[in-house]
Amino acid sequence: MKQYTRIIRTAALGLLAPLVIIAAFAADGAAQTQGGGAGTTYRGASRDPFTPYRAPVRRKPSARATPSVISPPAIQERINSYKAQKAAAIEAQRPAPKPVTALLLSELQVIGIFRTPRGYAAMVEATPIKLSYVIYPGEMFYDGQLVAIEEGRLVFRRVTRWTNGKRETAVETKALRQQNTAATDSLTANGAATPKQ
Repeated sequence: MKQYTRIIRTAALGLLAPLVIIAAFAADGAAQTQGGGAGTTYRGASRDPFTPYRAPVRRKPSARATPSVISPPAIQERINSYKAQKAAAIEAQRPAPKPVTALLLSELQVIGIFRTPRGYAAMVEATPIKLSYVIYPGEMFYDGQLVAIEEGRLVFRRVTRWTNGKRETAVETKALRQQNTAATDSLTANGAATPKQ
């Protein structure tokens, strides 16, 4: 009896092994046909195979105009652009950009420098629109960024854009605006500064 069970087991394995191998080959062939196997899809030639090869022609760069500095738009255009950015940020539920992003560095006057719990801050006046803003290091402007606030001056990084896409960065400093001595002299001359007796 033991002899028959061994014969039956060997015969079953002998029949089952070729079936497993055939199934594996069939699955591999099906995967190749689904994946666009070799030679089943036609890919057009990049050129006519019956014409002789010619090297591609390299064109010399045409004489372009010399690059020039891109001038910034007018203040009203920059303000309108800022308002559009602010509306888009509110719509997307993101923080709104600071109003100073519409100002050029040349349009700023440093009114004062003071110390806050966040560190040094500066009060600047936008000369075209006569508004004052408190700014901190890292604030972005239309053509630069505030890098540092020192005792009597602000240090900016100015970015100049050219028509050829190049950008130049330069360091610019703005000193604290001097107090208008003519106004204080006129007050003391009129007796406004002296106490009445």
